[in-house]
Amino acid sequence: MPPETDATSIIVEAFEPLAGKRLLDIGCGSGALARLLSDRGAHVGGVDPNAQALALAREAVPGGTFHVAGAESLPFADDSFDGAVFLNSFHHVPKPAMRQALHEAARVVEPAGPIVVVEPLAEGSFFFALRPVEDETEVRTAAQYALRQAVESGAFEQQRRVDYLRRELFEGLEQFLARVVAVDPARAPVVAENRPEIEAAFRLHARVADGRTTLEQPMRAHVLRPKT
Repeated sequence: MPPETDATSIIVEAFEPLAGKRLLDIGCGSGALARLLSDRGAHVGGVDPNAQALALAREAVPGGTFHVAGAESLPFADDSFDGAVFLNSFHHVPKPAMRQALHEAARVVEPAGPIVVVEPLAEGSFFFALRPVEDETEVRTAAQYALRQAVESGAFEQQRRVDYLRRELFEGLEQFLARVVAVDPARAPVVAENRPEIEAAFRLHARVADGRTTLEQPMRAHVLRPKT
């Protein structure tokens, strides 16, 4: 896995040139990706089921169009966008709705427009450190299965697949816990209840050098195009 690869470069390359492109961030959260795309000239829309996160996204991208919605029911007309992105969000779609979410993305994107799906795999030291907080083995595996089935069924063509390694540095356990709770505040009670187990997993799987702790998360990016 080439460690120099990252999600931003893959997403930008899929849509270049970004200026003037209409792009949809599915599962946009607080708007970090939407802001990056907007700063590069794209016209951005976003959906997320979390209204509090969307309020932050609207602040980050005042010119964007944001709706509280799930990926399986997008509140946009057909062909509203030039492309769409799921960044670390597809595995949060309910398993029975994953296929529908991909078809909804294809519906709102112009014919043959790219749909980029970037997902963490169920492996790596970050995954194993996270597992006592939230075991995502099943949903991450289901996401990859749904993506594979979308291609094998003939509904989508895979233009590109990139496996890469995301490395994250932490000062220690507290910073790691702050990071995972910030992603999903509902994890806070689990962290409080299972702290000894979480700490043991963190110590076991993290690599420490020069006072910094490194966790690695294998990632997989798919660039899909709907077949018309």
